Amino acid sequence: MKKLLTALALAATFAVPAWAATQTVTLSVPGMSCATCPITVKKALSKVEGVSKIEVDYATKLAVVTFDDAKTSVQALNKATTDVGYPSELKK
Repeated sequence: MKKLLTALALAATFAVPAWAATQTVTLSVPGMSCATCPITVKKALSKVEGVSKIEVDYATKLAVVTFDDAKTSVQALNKATTDVGYPSELKK
């Protein structure tokens, strides 16, 4: 039993890459032209695997997204918004 627990603990340690991290980025989404646009953008981003938090603001035309970089990327986030008609880019 002790060997089994040790093996499970060891497997769990290596199941998640050491370089994986939670990232938060801000995307500029200039195409949002009405108060309902953020709903569409948020829904699209929520479907991207690894996304854990989304805040979309119509007034500033920004989306702040927190995600697991082992599961997705900024490019995938941009693609998700573009696919629903709202091209975005990383705000620097």
